Amino acid sequence: MKYRVLTLFALVIAAALIAGCTQSSTPAETPVPTIAETPDPVTAEPVTTISLGQEYLHKKYSFTSEKDVFPEQLRVTNDPWAIDITVNPTSTDSASTWFEITATNLDNSAFSQTVGYGRTHSYEKHQQFPMYNGGPYEFEMKGNLVSVDVIIAKRNP
Repeated sequence: MKYRVLTLFALVIAAALIAGCTQSSTPAETPVPTIAETPDPVTAEPVTTISLGQEYLHKKYSFTSEKDVFPEQLRVTNDPWAIDITVNPTSTDSASTWFEITATNLDNSAFSQTVGYGRTHSYEKHQQFPMYNGGPYEFEMKGNLVSVDVIIAKRNP
Protein backbone atom coordinates (compact mmCIF):
# COMPACT_ATOMS: atom_id res chain seq x y z
CA MET A 1 0.00 0.00 0.00
CA LYS A 2 2.85 2.40 0.82
CA TYR A 3 4.37 1.83 -2.62
CA ARG A 4 1.06 2.55 -4.35
CA VAL A 5 0.74 5.92 -2.58
CA LEU A 6 4.34 6.85 -3.46
CA THR A 7 3.83 5.78 -7.09
CA LEU A 8 0.56 7.71 -7.31
CA PHE A 9 2.25 10.79 -5.77
CA ALA A 10 5.16 10.53 -8.28
CA LEU A 11 2.68 10.24 -11.19
CA VAL A 12 0.79 13.37 -10.04
CA ILE A 13 4.06 15.36 -9.81
CA ALA A 14 5.22 14.06 -13.23
CA ALA A 15 1.85 15.01 -14.81
CA ALA A 16 2.07 18.52 -13.29
CA LEU A 17 5.57 19.01 -14.68
CA ILE A 18 4.57 17.77 -18.14
CA ALA A 19 1.48 19.99 -18.18
CA GLY A 20 3.55 23.03 -17.16
CA CYS A 21 1.59 23.70 -14.00
CA THR A 22 4.67 24.59 -12.00
CA GLN A 23 6.47 27.90 -11.95
CA SER A 24 10.07 27.90 -13.11
CA SER A 25 12.69 29.69 -11.10
CA THR A 26 13.86 31.79 -14.11
CA PRO A 27 11.55 34.60 -15.11
CA ALA A 28 9.91 34.40 -18.51
CA GLU A 29 11.31 36.79 -21.09
CA THR A 30 9.01 39.63 -22.04
CA PRO A 31 9.01 40.35 -25.77
CA VAL A 32 10.46 43.75 -26.64
CA PRO A 33 7.92 45.91 -28.47
CA THR A 34 8.97 47.12 -31.91
CA ILE A 35 8.58 50.75 -32.79
CA ALA A 36 7.65 51.66 -36.34
CA GLU A 37 10.16 54.06 -37.80
CA THR A 38 8.74 57.24 -39.29
CA PRO A 39 10.66 59.68 -41.43
CA ASP A 40 11.96 62.70 -39.55
CA PRO A 41 10.79 66.03 -40.90
CA VAL A 42 13.52 68.49 -41.74
CA THR A 43 11.73 71.31 -39.97
CA ALA A 44 9.33 71.20 -37.08
CA GLU A 45 5.74 71.42 -38.22
CA PRO A 46 3.26 73.59 -36.36
CA VAL A 47 1.10 71.59 -33.98
CA THR A 48 -1.81 74.00 -33.69
CA THR A 49 -4.29 74.60 -36.46
CA ILE A 50 -4.27 78.00 -38.11
CA SER A 51 -7.67 79.56 -38.71
CA LEU A 52 -7.79 80.82 -42.29
CA GLY A 53 -9.73 83.84 -43.57
CA GLN A 54 -9.92 85.45 -47.02
CA GLU A 55 -8.35 83.20 -49.65
CA TYR A 56 -5.83 84.40 -52.21
CA LEU A 57 -5.70 81.00 -53.94
CA HIS A 58 -7.60 77.72 -53.55
CA LYS A 59 -6.82 75.11 -56.22
CA LYS A 60 -6.34 71.38 -56.59
CA TYR A 61 -3.27 70.16 -58.47
CA SER A 62 -2.45 66.66 -59.73
CA PHE A 63 1.11 65.48 -60.26
CA THR A 64 1.64 62.31 -62.31
CA SER A 65 5.38 62.64 -62.91
CA GLU A 66 8.38 64.47 -61.48
CA LYS A 67 8.33 66.81 -64.51
CA ASP A 68 4.96 68.37 -63.58
CA VAL A 69 5.40 72.00 -62.48
CA PHE A 70 2.64 74.53 -61.80
CA PRO A 71 3.53 78.23 -61.30
CA GLU A 72 1.15 80.80 -59.79
CA GLN A 73 1.67 84.52 -59.15
CA LEU A 74 -0.34 86.64 -56.74
CA ARG A 75 -0.07 89.62 -54.43
CA VAL A 76 -0.32 89.04 -50.69
CA THR A 77 -1.19 91.89 -48.30
CA ASN A 78 0.91 92.72 -45.25
CA ASP A 79 -1.52 90.80 -43.02
CA PRO A 80 -0.21 87.49 -41.63
CA TRP A 81 -1.06 84.67 -44.04
CA ALA A 82 -0.50 80.95 -44.42
CA ILE A 83 -0.01 78.15 -46.91
CA ASP A 84 -2.31 75.18 -46.27
CA ILE A 85 -1.76 71.90 -48.13
CA THR A 86 -3.74 68.66 -48.08
CA VAL A 87 -1.93 65.85 -49.90
CA ASN A 88 -3.53 62.74 -51.35
CA PRO A 89 -0.89 60.21 -52.52
CA THR A 90 -1.93 58.37 -55.70
CA SER A 91 0.61 55.58 -55.14
CA THR A 92 1.27 53.24 -52.22
CA ASP A 93 5.03 53.68 -52.68
CA SER A 94 5.78 56.45 -50.18
CA ALA A 95 9.31 56.90 -51.54
CA SER A 96 7.84 58.01 -54.89
CA THR A 97 5.15 60.35 -53.58
CA TRP A 98 6.20 63.90 -52.77
CA PHE A 99 5.17 67.54 -53.14
CA GLU A 100 6.99 70.88 -52.78
CA ILE A 101 5.80 74.45 -52.98
CA THR A 102 8.33 77.28 -53.16
CA ALA A 103 7.15 80.79 -52.28
CA THR A 104 9.40 83.52 -53.67
CA ASN A 105 8.85 87.22 -52.91
CA LEU A 106 9.25 89.01 -56.27
CA ASP A 107 10.17 92.33 -54.58
CA ASN A 108 12.88 90.65 -52.54
CA SER A 109 13.97 87.49 -54.37
CA ALA A 110 16.32 86.75 -51.47
CA PHE A 111 13.21 85.71 -49.52
CA SER A 112 12.24 82.25 -50.71
CA GLN A 113 10.76 79.42 -48.66
CA THR A 114 10.16 75.81 -49.70
CA VAL A 115 7.76 73.55 -47.82
CA GLY A 116 6.11 70.27 -48.70
CA TYR A 117 5.32 66.60 -48.22
CA GLY A 118 7.58 63.55 -48.52
CA ARG A 119 11.26 63.26 -49.45
CA THR A 120 12.94 65.69 -47.04
CA HIS A 121 9.65 67.05 -45.65
CA SER A 122 7.08 65.71 -43.24
CA TYR A 123 4.75 62.87 -44.26
CA GLU A 124 1.75 64.54 -42.61
CA LYS A 125 -1.01 64.74 -45.21
CA HIS A 126 -2.42 68.05 -43.90
CA GLN A 127 0.07 70.81 -43.14
CA GLN A 128 -0.11 74.55 -42.53
CA PHE A 129 2.78 77.00 -42.77
CA PRO A 130 2.50 80.52 -41.28
CA MET A 131 3.87 83.33 -43.46
CA TYR A 132 4.38 86.99 -42.58
CA ASN A 133 5.76 89.20 -45.38
CA GLY A 134 3.42 90.73 -47.94
CA GLY A 135 4.07 91.61 -51.56
CA PRO A 136 3.98 89.97 -54.97
CA TYR A 137 4.81 86.26 -54.80
CA GLU A 138 5.51 83.49 -57.24
CA PHE A 139 4.57 80.00 -56.09
CA GLU A 140 6.16 77.07 -57.88
CA MET A 141 4.60 73.68 -57.18
CA LYS A 142 6.28 70.38 -58.04
CA GLY A 143 5.42 66.84 -57.12
CA ASN A 144 5.09 63.22 -58.10
CA LEU A 145 2.18 60.79 -57.78
CA VAL A 146 0.09 63.08 -55.58
CA SER A 147 -3.02 65.19 -55.73
CA VAL A 148 -2.76 68.34 -53.60
CA ASP A 149 -5.33 70.86 -52.42
CA VAL A 150 -3.49 74.18 -51.95
CA ILE A 151 -4.95 77.11 -50.04
CA ILE A 152 -3.09 80.40 -49.65
CA ALA A 153 -5.10 82.68 -47.34
CA LYS A 154 -5.02 85.37 -44.69
CA ARG A 155 -4.77 84.09 -41.13
CA ASN A 156 -7.54 84.94 -38.71
CA PRO A 157 -6.46 86.45 -35.39
